[in-house]
Amino acid sequence: MTQSMLTPLRLRAGIWEGVLTTPTANPRIEALFQGTPLPDLHVTALPDQPGCHIVKLALPSTLISDGVQTVILRDAETRQTLGHIAVQAGIAPDDDLRAELDLLRAELDLLKRAFRRHCTESGHQD
Repeated sequence: MTQSMLTPLRLRAGIWEGVLTTPTANPRIEALFQGTPLPDLHVTALPDQPGCHIVKLALPSTLISDGVQTVILRDAETRQTLGHIAVQAGIAPDDDLRAELDLLRAELDLLKRAFRRHCTESGHQD
């Protein structure tokens, strides 16, 4: 196993759960909503399954609003996107295209910040 993989399990009572399979003993992942890290993210190793961890995220009530809201889950060290959570509330969108567009916008924001950070650290202007 060379790459981490996050498999969604369920969303129940505002708690999202998934299984993280990774070669890292103590993985650090983060949940971002509109570029801001969310609290209440817990990663717990499964003692009977080496390399497997349960990931739980309590979705804050501020995330619940009209439209589709997307949370990005990524490796905090490599910044590799592991998955996402899309929450739809209020007036239903015409189709799932809005959810995909919201996800693309969130990922583009992450890429822009990473590119700007790279330019700053390497001394180049963007």
